Amino acid sequence: MSKAAIIGSASWGTALGVILARRGIWVKLWARDKETADKLNLARENVTYLPGPKFPSRLSATSSLEEAMDKADGVILAVPSGTMRSNIKQVRDYLNDSSLIVSAAKGLEVGSGKRMSQVIAEEIDARFHNNICVLSGPNIAHEAAQGLLSVTVIAARDAAVAERAKQLINSNQFYVFTSTDVIGVELGGALKNVITLGVGMLDGLGNGSNAKAALMIRGLSEVIVLGTTFGANPLTFIGLSGLGDLVVTSFSPLSRNYYVGKEIAKGRSVQEIVASMPHVAEGVSTALAAWQLGQKAGLSLPIIEKVYKVLYEGLDVRKAASELLEYPADGESLEVTKLLRFLLDYLRIRWYQPGTFLPEPEEPEDKGDTK
Repeated sequence: MSKAAIIGSASWGTALGVILARRGIWVKLWARDKETADKLNLARENVTYLPGPKFPSRLSATSSLEEAMDKADGVILAVPSGTMRSNIKQVRDYLNDSSLIVSAAKGLEVGSGKRMSQVIAEEIDARFHNNICVLSGPNIAHEAAQGLLSVTVIAARDAAVAERAKQLINSNQFYVFTSTDVIGVELGGALKNVITLGVGMLDGLGNGSNAKAALMIRGLSEVIVLGTTFGANPLTFIGLSGLGDLVVTSFSPLSRNYYVGKEIAKGRSVQEIVASMPHVAEGVSTALAAWQLGQKAGLSLPIIEKVYKVLYEGLDVRKAASELLEYPADGESLEVTKLLRFLLDYLRIRWYQPGTFLPEPEEPEDKGDTK
């Protein structure tokens, strides 16, 4: 019988534990201290981070990493991006050649700008690199844990490894698609949080659906520009881990990043908002990392830049919001028509075969000598 270890006992780690245990997987949820683990096991639910969904019989918590990792077929790291490096350092000594290593974090490392799969790879033996996977998609933890239909993506550089991870996690209520575009799946999940902060700011200031839709699609354009600059497939961003995730986090009342943006529009400071939340809003740190990556690459990313400046440079949110939907004077940002052309060009260059789509020219009919 399969067994999984989940590192991180907050809402998403707990939700994934519930999902796997429901389908018959033995799951150990690793908590940082015995008191927390005992509370989870006694209550049979995560009262602090995910109240409501009950633990299935095959899910239990432990503060022993050795116990959690013992005979585990895979380990899922559902931790904030800022703690991924320290967590994988603790896990690495328990890995073996067949261990699946799944990152369920949606953020970038501040300072380096690295994706979570890169952080993991730097901290583990090279022979385990092929087992690294990333999980991302339009997944609100509470809905998924309640058994409401959810769909996600697991990406690995080796399609067979992604398929193994799918077989571990996939169920009728939590359907998994696979991909080999690790870069795109990770950046889609991380960068959409930055755009969602901007959406929350607009909504908090009383703007309507028209402005919201415009910001979302222009924000998606910036995500595609930044993502493809660093090697992602642009088509990934119009799928589940890009557009899909952006839609759910921009409209769900349970979205942390949307909440932060909306509260900023009410006049609260970022520091006050973050300190009052039990959960981590990844978009706050990712905005800094994304802006730094854009600067490094020399890209024009006006929405990401405005969100960054509100969070880190004290730009007034009203001024930022009024500028977010303006067309930049330099005309360099990727607007919707350019975005479509960009995608079509990518398809044409990568996959277009004239003989496949166009009929072969007919040979002229030989009518013999007409003299």
